[in-house]
Amino acid sequence: MANIKTKNILNTIINDDSIKIMNEMEEKSVDVIFADPPYNMQLNDTLCRPDNSKVDGVFEAWDSFESFKAYDEYTYAWMSAARRVLKDDGALWVIGSYHNIFRVGAILQNLGFWILNDVIWNKANPMPNFKGTRFTNAHETLIWASKTPKSKYTFNYEAMKALNEDVQMRSTWDIPLCTGSERLKQDDGHKLHPTQKPEALLYRVIMASTKVGDIILDPFFGTGTTGAVAKKLGRSFIGIEKDPDYVKGAQKRIDAIKAGDIEDLTYSSKKKLARIPFGSVVEQGYIKPGTTLYDLSRTHQVKVRSDGTVKNGLSEGSIHQLGAAAQNAAACNGWTYWYFEDEHKNLVSIDFLREKIRQSTEGTA
Repeated sequence: MANIKTKNILNTIINDDSIKIMNEMEEKSVDVIFADPPYNMQLNDTLCRPDNSKVDGVFEAWDSFESFKAYDEYTYAWMSAARRVLKDDGALWVIGSYHNIFRVGAILQNLGFWILNDVIWNKANPMPNFKGTRFTNAHETLIWASKTPKSKYTFNYEAMKALNEDVQMRSTWDIPLCTGSERLKQDDGHKLHPTQKPEALLYRVIMASTKVGDIILDPFFGTGTTGAVAKKLGRSFIGIEKDPDYVKGAQKRIDAIKAGDIEDLTYSSKKKLARIPFGSVVEQGYIKPGTTLYDLSRTHQVKVRSDGTVKNGLSEGSIHQLGAAAQNAAACNGWTYWYFEDEHKNLVSIDFLREKIRQSTEGTA
C-alpha cells in the first residue's frame, strides 16, 4: 500500500532499502529512473599493480551475492518496484559492466520495458589489466528503455546534437572516470565510494531524456551524482541509499551546489514547422499560374501551373522533381532551388513565400 507522497520527498535522500521505499511510493509518480545497481563483481583475491600496491576493488557487502540466481531475484525485485513508480511515458536508465548488464537487460525485457538504446560509456582513462590476462576493461554499458513500446518518452535530440558540435550524437560516449576534486573522499583520504560515476555521464543522461522540472529517481544513490547534476539542471530528484556514510557524503555534496537559473537551463529544440505544399502559394495568390521560376543562375526555368505543379517543355511535376531533374540529381529541395522575379526583376526565393504563409497561419504576420 503506497503511503509515501512523492511531493513530500522531492530533492531528498532517503536512508533506507530501495525496494521497500519504492513499493511504498505513489504509483506512476516519477518521470525517469537512473539506476546504478550492484554489479556483482566480487574479486576472489587481492589485485595488485606492478609496483605491488593494492588496487581498490569492490569488496563492499552490497555487491556480494551468493549466486547468479540470487542476483537475478534481487534484480527482478528492484526493477519491478521501479517499474511500478515510473510514469507510463517514463524511461529507465540502468548502467552495468560485463559482470551483470546482460542479465539485467534480459530481466528488463521480461518485465515489459522497451529498449531504446544501449550506450557505451568509453572510459578515457580506464584502469589497466595488471595481470595481462585479458583486454583492458575500458567501458561500461548503459541501457535506456521506455516503460512500454508505446511510451511517449522524452528525447531532446536537438540539445544533444548541439552538445556534440551540431553533429548527431552517437551511442558511444567518451567520458573520463571520476577523478580529482569531484571524487568524494573519506577522512583518511580513501575513496568514499568505489564506483562513483562522473558528473559528465549523468549530465548527458539527464540532458538527453528529461525536461526542466521532471522528477528523477535514483534507487542506488551512492554519493549523489544524479542529485548533484539534477540540481544544476533544474530537475527534481529522489535519492534512496542504504549506506549512511554515502548519504552523509551525498547530502554535503548536494548542499554545496547552487541550483541552476531557469533562464540558463533552456536548450535547443527546433520547432516542428507546419508542412506547406507549393500549391498553397498558388492558391493564396502569392504566385499566379503562368509565373516563371528560375534557378539562381537563371540556367533553368519552369512555369507554374494552377494546381501547384510546374512544367518545363515536356516535363512536369513538383518543384522538387523538376529541380532534381534540372541538376541531374536524385533529390532536390525545390523551395530553396527555385526563385521568382519581383517587380524590379530581382530574384527572390520561393521559400520566402512559404514563410509568409507559415506566419499568417500562426497569427504572427
